Amino acid sequence: MSAEPIGASERRAGGVARATGDQQFIADIRLDQMLHVKLVHLDCGHARIASIDSSAARAAGDVVGVFTAADLASPMPRFGPVYNDKPVLAIGETKYHGQPVAAVVARTKEAAEAAVELVRVEHEVLPGVYTVDSALDPESPLVQEPELRADDPRRNTNVLNELHFGWGDVDAAKADLVVDNVYEFPMVTHFAIEPHGFIAAPEDGGVVVWTPTQNPFQMQRIIAMVLGLPVAKVRVRAPDSGGAFGGKQHPKYEPLVALLALRTGRPVRLLLTLEETFQEVRRTSCRIHARTGFKTDGTIAFQDIDSDFLMGAYADIAERVIAKSNYLACGPYRVPAARIAVRALFSHTAPSTAFRGFGTPQVSWAHESQLDDAARSLGIDRVEIRLQNLARKGEAFVPGDTPADGDWAESVRKAAAAIGWGTPLAKGRGRGLAVAIKASATTGASYAIVRLHWDGSATVLAGTSDMGQGARTVLAQVAAQELGIPVDWVSVVMGDTAAVPFDLQTSASRSTVFMGQAVVRACQDIKAQLEHMTADLGLEATGNQVDLLRARFGEVRGEVIGVGSKRSEHMPDHPLGGAPSFYEFSCSASEVEVDDGTGEILLVRHITVADVGKALNPQHVAMQDEGAAVMGLGHTLMEHVMLDDAGRIRNLGALDYRIPTTKDLPLDMHSMVVENADGPGPYGSKGAGEGGLMATAPAVASAVTEATGVVIRDLPLTPERVWTEIQKSRGGGGRPP
Repeated sequence: MSAEPIGASERRAGGVARATGDQQFIADIRLDQMLHVKLVHLDCGHARIASIDSSAARAAGDVVGVFTAADLASPMPRFGPVYNDKPVLAIGETKYHGQPVAAVVARTKEAAEAAVELVRVEHEVLPGVYTVDSALDPESPLVQEPELRADDPRRNTNVLNELHFGWGDVDAAKADLVVDNVYEFPMVTHFAIEPHGFIAAPEDGGVVVWTPTQNPFQMQRIIAMVLGLPVAKVRVRAPDSGGAFGGKQHPKYEPLVALLALRTGRPVRLLLTLEETFQEVRRTSCRIHARTGFKTDGTIAFQDIDSDFLMGAYADIAERVIAKSNYLACGPYRVPAARIAVRALFSHTAPSTAFRGFGTPQVSWAHESQLDDAARSLGIDRVEIRLQNLARKGEAFVPGDTPADGDWAESVRKAAAAIGWGTPLAKGRGRGLAVAIKASATTGASYAIVRLHWDGSATVLAGTSDMGQGARTVLAQVAAQELGIPVDWVSVVMGDTAAVPFDLQTSASRSTVFMGQAVVRACQDIKAQLEHMTADLGLEATGNQVDLLRARFGEVRGEVIGVGSKRSEHMPDHPLGGAPSFYEFSCSASEVEVDDGTGEILLVRHITVADVGKALNPQHVAMQDEGAAVMGLGHTLMEHVMLDDAGRIRNLGALDYRIPTTKDLPLDMHSMVVENADGPGPYGSKGAGEGGLMATAPAVASAVTEATGVVIRDLPLTPERVWTEIQKSRGGGGRPP
């Protein structure tokens, strides 16, 4: 055991099992008499369903049933994390490429796959909404039926909501330079190594659902609503996921498998292929029009931002993504006047959902590129213009809200030094630096139970999901620190709504702060009980818990149970429903070399610096930030979902959708932290793990501009796009070699 568990890089709980293949993922779970489900799709984005003939499939061997909207409950249940708009199966129309119109249930996976091919769906391909422009066009077809939001004045448009934030008087603001640009951020998918999978079985007059969800208790509530059951009759078991990144945060096909389990009376399992997962989850794409005013010394005079975010066919959690990110669309800067307008748009595409960074990569792409443009125009160093405008610690950079909770300039200086800012560069090379800020959880509740056993060991019960961020390890470290026992004497139980207390969600980098504090308070509850126990027994406070417990419980044995919670209440008058508990601030710096003959970008060095308050497990933080950086390099350099005219995803799967491999990584990559113990979590910690990708795109793009002289405002920075812009800048043309 380390002298102090907190601040030590304790070995990750479950790490060996993951490395050796012993980890039990959703696909490894087998139940007696389990049936297999496969989905029937149409090969288009938007279609009207005329009829479904499943007779041949129903007659096939080992097929138990084929279920369409007509075979399930009427009216068809709809669900969602905010709006109940998504039907369990398509009703009348398909709204996006891959939306299922029927589900085949069979005794074997092979029989289900074969029967899917026998289902005949007569349909008419309809015009679709696949771009921002078409979503805003009043002549475009409606994605969502107006009756689903009968009281909404926007019901006859493809705008779900229009949000406005800001302060000061933008129109009266005086500026010496106005930078006016439009930025595009594409659709990208999460690409978790483990595709989505779901199992459900009847249990005790209700249902139990296995899903690697990040939010077991939200899942429990929504399934209970769909089935018309009390929450107590729905049990959600959440095995650790093989990657999630927000894609497994909210319900997808869990309501369907729960319905099928109750309908067949047997366990059922649905495992999506990677291609089907592509069709179900993605990040919001957007177009951002930014006008930024500057004084001649580089000081920001105003920000005027108008954005359109393409949500997809159903709302999912996208409206919240759009709201939180655009609330901080001006970045972590001191801005005297701001006007922010953003529209959440429906489209006939896969629903967008939570994705690591929660909209911050999109807005930072715009606000950081704006600062670079201004620095070039005004002849100011790109690092200096950021240091000049960054909010100081304790400053309310959004008037009336949570003030800056860190010395953010320290992170910038650390990144600049690490990248060698200002030192000579070889021809064809450039450096860039960018910052980003994300609002943390605004409301929520986390509860923890800690059981101190008679031998001095402890069990922590927590509703957090460990989706790769190492929550089990950190919570064990917190309990060990508080109780004064070795980390390997602590077990952490999570992932079962029947066994652990409530937690709102595992997202927003909130677990260390919220659940960590709940565990601290549960341990404090135990320590208070131990003090009373010592006094009741007339013993001296020796600090030997084992002797005390044995004296108290004797041969009958027993344990001390502590309960703790951390809550942040809803604030109805706040634009986000509550003030951010902390900010996740990060800085990325990159050095690149660009081959102007091919447009290829070589990543020479990449640095991330995160303001974490206190790194409870330094290695965990480092690996999370480096993993995030790799994801950020993916959407910066290569990743984008491509649609054809019929709304079909053209690059489904691992071969046609590129993510970074080991050959694409920077030659030199480092993650660093700033620790000032100024966070609201245990021991001054803040959330971490998303920052590494939030400012990647503008940092790399800035370096590419310095290396080539060209400015690119559409992601990704593919070799073809870079080469084309270089040729344009030189008055050339043609196609890249």
